Amino acid sequence: MSDEHIDILDLQKKIEQYLQLGKTNIMFNFQSTSDNKIRLDVVTVNPRHEQSFLFHTSIGYDKRDALSRMLTYVKAYKSEHNSYTIQWSLKDNKELHTSYFRAKDIPEAIDKLHYGRDPNTITIFSVVLNPIS
Repeated sequence: MSDEHIDILDLQKKIEQYLQLGKTNIMFNFQSTSDNKIRLDVVTVNPRHEQSFLFHTSIGYDKRDALSRMLTYVKAYKSEHNSYTIQWSLKDNKELHTSYFRAKDIPEAIDKLHYGRDPNTITIFSVVLNPIS
């Protein structure tokens, strides 16, 4: 395995360790952008209801740079972003779910909920800004 691959795996492991999300699965989705950069979407998958949500997006010059930028974000996001609670259900399943997001504002929190799916498949019942702890 090359040094670059080892660095990438090491950065991914560090991000997972900082997040401390327990049994929640974390996916690292890389895409090339139109300006020849790399977009990294870190996605979490809740093991209880098996739904995925966007954690955060970073853009770098290559995978290593995108991961380094993500790690920098992960180290500081709790102090720099508000915490929101969203109660929602899938249109075809009326079970109420509660999910938590860190975001700069309510629209960003909702965008993270909608990530990778048709927004019409989810009913949002409430979005609440959590008190600062």
